[in-house]
Amino acid sequence: MPKLKSNRGAAKRLLRTGKGGFKFRRAFRNHILTKKPQKRKLRLRKMSLLHAADTKSAERLLRGG
Repeated sequence: MPKLKSNRGAAKRLLRTGKGGFKFRRAFRNHILTKKPQKRKLRLRKMSLLHAADTKSAERLLRGG
């Protein structure tokens, strides 16, 4: 039986935390930054935690099954 492959898109975007959750980078901070307020850009800098309801599907994508 062949090896299971993890979803490469999810592997590049999600990071596992120490407690078993997932971190990800927020969207909307790549271009056209001049019209966005400084406060919004500061908030978008931080990594965010994936919602608990989505962790099961994220685990499935990363383990390859």
